This record gives sequence, C-alpha cells and structure tokens, in this order.
Amino acid sequence: MLRIITQRSEARSELRRICDRTHDDQVTHKESTVREVLQAVKRQGDRALLHYTLEFDRQDLKPDDLRVSGSELDAAYQQVSKELLDAIQLACRQVEAFHRQRVPKSWVHFGENEVVLGKRYTPVDRAGIYVPGGQASYPSTVIMNAIPAKVAKVPRIVMVTPPGTENGISPAVLVAAQEAGVEEIYRVGGAQAIAALAYGTETIPKVDIITGPGNIYVTLAKKLVYGTVGIDSLAGPSEVLIIADKSANPVYVAADMLAQAEHDQMAASILLTDDSVLARKVVDEVERQLVDHPRRLLTEKAIAHYGLVVVVESLDVAAELSNEFAPEHLELEVVDPWGLLDKIRHAGAIFLGSSTPEAVGDYLAGPNHTLPTSGAARYASALTVETFLKHSSLVQYSQTALEKVAGAIDALATAEGLHSHAESVRLRMRNNQELP
Repeated sequence: MLRIITQRSEARSELRRICDRTHDDQVTHKESTVREVLQAVKRQGDRALLHYTLEFDRQDLKPDDLRVSGSELDAAYQQVSKELLDAIQLACRQVEAFHRQRVPKSWVHFGENEVVLGKRYTPVDRAGIYVPGGQASYPSTVIMNAIPAKVAKVPRIVMVTPPGTENGISPAVLVAAQEAGVEEIYRVGGAQAIAALAYGTETIPKVDIITGPGNIYVTLAKKLVYGTVGIDSLAGPSEVLIIADKSANPVYVAADMLAQAEHDQMAASILLTDDSVLARKVVDEVERQLVDHPRRLLTEKAIAHYGLVVVVESLDVAAELSNEFAPEHLELEVVDPWGLLDKIRHAGAIFLGSSTPEAVGDYLAGPNHTLPTSGAARYASALTVETFLKHSSLVQYSQTALEKVAGAIDALATAEGLHSHAESVRLRMRNNQELP
C-alpha cells in the first residue's frame, strides 16, 4: 500500500531512506564473491567463464558456444514479428538522430606568437556492452548502449548477455544488436562477463570501456575493474519521481509509478503533489491497476517498500525536495511544466507534460535511458557519445612564444623544486641565444 506523507521533515527522511536503499548489509559478502570471480577469470580465462555460467546461470556451455553464431543471428530475424522489427528500427533511427547532435568536434586555435592550442577527440578501440538477459529480454538496452558507440565510430563493439534456457538468447535482443551495428555477441553474463571484458579471455577480447546495467554482482564487478577499463556508471535500481498538480490525471500518474515499480522489487516510485485529492486518487488507482498486473508480486513489493506519496504546500517545495533526491527520471505533470523546469537542478532525464510518460524515454524518444541513479544526478549525466570518446590536448609553441613565458615557467618549476622542468626551458633559451 502506498503511504501518504504530509510533513516535510518526514518526507525528507523517507526520501533519504529510499535514496540509500542500495546500501545493503550483504554488499561486503557479495563483493568478496565478485572479487573471487574476477580473479578466477583473469587467471583461467574461458575455463572460469564456463564454470561460473554453469554455477550461476545453470547453463552448460562449451568454448565454441560462447560466441553467438552467424546462423543464430540470421535466424533471429525469422523469430520476431514485423511490428517488433519496425519498432526496433524506429528506435534505432530516433536514438541515432539524437546522439548525432551530440558528437563533439576536434578543434584547433591559432593564437598570438604562433601558439597553437586545441583538442582532439578519438574513440576507444573496443567497447564492451553488457545487456541483462537470462529469462528477460531488453532490446532497448542494446539500442541505448550500442548506438552511441556506433555514432562515436568505435571500431569494435562487443556485447555480452546471459544465456537463457538451452543457452538461448532473446531473438529481439539479437535483432536489436544487429540493427544497432553489433554482430560480435557472447552468451555470458554476471560478474564473469565483466571480468572477461576487462581482462580478456581466449575467446572474448579485452575492451577499453564497459557500459550497460546489471544486477548488484554486475555493478560491483564494474566498480572493481574500473581503472583497468573505463565504465559508464554504477547503476542502481530504477526510480521515478513525479511532480503533479490538480491538472494531472490520477490514472496516468498511477500507471507511470507502476511502470517503474515493475522493473525490480527495489525500484522507487515517488509522487510529490500540492493536491491532497489527487494524492488519494493516485493511491486508489495504484491499487486498482495492481489487481490484474502480470508482475503483481514483484511490483507490490517495490510499491510497499519504496513507493511514496508526499503532499506538499506548493510546487516550489516539490521542486526543492526533488532536487534533494536528484531522481533518475523526473516527470512534471503540471499545468506549466516549462515554468517549473527553471526550479529543477538535478535529474537524469526530465519528462514534461502529461503526454510524455517516462516509457517514451525508455524506448525511442532519442535521449539515452542509461541514467544516474541513487542521487548521482547531482554530479553525473546520461550515457552519451562522449562516453566512448576521449580527448587529447594539442599544444604547439613557437620559439618566440616560449621566450615570452620562459621566466614564468622557470619560477613555477623552481618553486616546486623540479630542476629539470626549469632546465628543459633554460636550455632552449641558451641554445637560441648561441645561434648566429
């Protein structure tokens, strides 16, 4: 049952509790298990991958089974409906069009005294994409991770995903991968898949960056291999915060809250409203929509533990509480969403107006659905093309330019006690003076 809170101090306390919900007492034990898996894969390669796939996923693979074959990729197209294929292709086009607008350009500036400064962007050589799987199917995750890598012109994109029954992988996932430009796919999941991407095995290549969401074991593995490879973020359970006024439709608000809750029993669904009548209607509507929900048990758990309705004095207060929470997804179901937007500082993605459910962003609006969670929106942003790029500074000084700053460099290097730094400039000045 959704709780309704009216006291601001209690609301703050509950929002902090929900934000901190991933601080599991069992994390230390899980991290120990993940370290063991990482080291085993690092030492034993494919043999460890097969061992852990059997132990954790209950799938018995041979080395030749790890890579998805070309015939499987071809067959996947025969196993999806035309309607689904059309939807996947539309999503790919929309996401690609959005991310092409975000590609940073290399630049060079020619200044005074022949000083040249610039920045050069280049993609990583290999990107690893993790797609949750097993008994579930997430073609949208494939699209959201692979398309930005493709737009960044990463030469080699490697995808891993856990095998399901009889070592199968969802045809929708395989089709989405191919439509997004990925054809190198391996059936392995969990911490062992992250280890394979980070260290490389006989079959799976070592990559430069790993992106994509997963369970706590995947998240811990990404955390532990960071530094050996880059990662996108440490994604926690999904969350939505909705700010609504009396103009909002309680049926829509309830549906959007349940759309988050059905992800995971730790998903958070929060409503902040200045209308107590709407609050009660939404609570009743959530109960009504749960009756025949196909994922009722899981969704009810999420709503019971991490669902919350807060009645606030004003939309300004709602914006203040939202900024403190820094939600992954923020919906503004109010009369003037663009006016309220000015008061929002921290959110992963913002959906404006009652005709913009968060599901639009999950699938095909264009912006990425891989977003910061658990308050990370205070300092982090969505996965983008830049995730797969790195930049190098470009610096060129003429002799005249160097002469103008030689004294300053000498003073700074001397202050830091770095003799050869200063000397590297002095020598150039002396040699220039000695030239005829």
